[in-house]
Amino acid sequence: MRRARWAALVSALGFGLAWAPPLAPMANAAAPCQQPREAGQPRQQLPPQLWPQEQLNFTEAWELTRGKGVKVAIIDSGVDASHPQLRGRVKQYDVTNTGNEDCVGHGTEVAGIIGAADLRAQGIPFLGVAPAAELISIKAATGGQQNDPKWAPLAIRRAVSLGAKVINMSSQSPDYPELRAAVRFALDRDVVIVAAAGNIRDQSQTPRNAYPASYEGVIAVGALNKDGSLATFSNQTTPVTVTAPGQSVVSTWPQGTYHMSDGTSQAAPFVAGTAALIRSYHPKMNREQVKRQIELTADGSRGAGTGSGIVNPLRAVTTVARGQAAVAAVPHKVRIDQPPPDDRAGRVIALSIAGGTLAAAAAVAAGAVVIPAGRRRGWRSGT
Repeated sequence: MRRARWAALVSALGFGLAWAPPLAPMANAAAPCQQPREAGQPRQQLPPQLWPQEQLNFTEAWELTRGKGVKVAIIDSGVDASHPQLRGRVKQYDVTNTGNEDCVGHGTEVAGIIGAADLRAQGIPFLGVAPAAELISIKAATGGQQNDPKWAPLAIRRAVSLGAKVINMSSQSPDYPELRAAVRFALDRDVVIVAAAGNIRDQSQTPRNAYPASYEGVIAVGALNKDGSLATFSNQTTPVTVTAPGQSVVSTWPQGTYHMSDGTSQAAPFVAGTAALIRSYHPKMNREQVKRQIELTADGSRGAGTGSGIVNPLRAVTTVARGQAAVAAVPHKVRIDQPPPDDRAGRVIALSIAGGTLAAAAAVAAGAVVIPAGRRRGWRSGT
C-alpha cells in the first residue's frame, strides 16, 4: 500500500508546460540526463524586444534596488551556471545525488528570469528581474523517469539552512505530509515562497489544486497571455495570488543559449524576482508583509484565476502599504505604463490650440482695460 501511494504521488509531479515527463517511484539515485534536452537558440536569434520586460518594466525599480543582499533559492532541475548571464552568480547544491547539471533546462530558465545579468551593452535584450540577487540552485528533479517526492521537501529545508529569503518553486504536485511540513518550516522562518499555480494540460480533465502553491502563506502565480488575458492552461482551481507573463517567455537555457516557453512555471519567477527587490529595499518587511505588498500593488484583478492582478515590480518597491490600500512613497515612480508613440503632429496641434487660447485670453484681458478707458475719453487719444 505504501509503495502504491508513492507511485500515485510521483506520477502527478511536474514542472510546467516546458517539462512534464512521466514519473515513477525510486529506490536509488537516478542516472543523470536520461533524456535528450531540447535545443536552445543562439543570442543572435533573440528578438530586439521582449514583451514580459516591456509589460512589467521592472528596470524602473533598479534606480532603488536590484535585489542586492537577498538570497533566492531555485528548487528545480538544476542550473547551468556557465551561462554568460548566470556565470559566477549561482551557488549549486544537489539533493538527487545526480550532480548539478541541468538535464532539462527548466531550472536554468527559471534562474534567468529571476536574476540574469544585464548584458544589454553586449546586445542581449533579455534581463533578469533582480540581477543583483544571490542565486542558489538546489537540484530536486532529474527530468528522467525517476524522481523521488522526498527531494522537494529536502530541498526546501536545505534552502532555509543556506539563508534563502525567497524560494521559487515552478513545480506542481499533490498535497502530501512531507511537502506540507517543509513549506511550514520555511514560512515559520520568514522565508517568502513563490510557486506556480499549475498548468492544465488536458482541458477535459477536472482541475485540482496544485501544491505547494495552494498552501496558505505561499504566493501562487497564474500565467497571462500577451494580450493580458489569463492563459487557458493556467490553473484557476489553485487560489492565485497574482499573475505574471506566462506566454512566449524567453529566458536563459543551457550551453549559453536561450529558449521560449509557456507556463505558470515561467510566470512564477517574475514574482520571485519582485519579492527579492522588495526584501532588498525593505529589509524589515517580514514574509507576510512582502506577500501583502505584492497583492496590494498589483494592477487589479481581471477575473477568476487572476488574484489581485498582474504583479507590478516598481509599485511594489516604491509604495508603502497601509491597511487595505497602497500609498505611493515615490509618487512620480508609480506609473509603469509605457509611453505612447511620439505623435509629433498631434503635439503641434495641441501646442497651437494652447497658444491660440492664451492669445485669446490676453486679448480679452486687454479689452477689459482698454475699452472702458476709451469710452471715458470719448475715444480721444490719451496723454
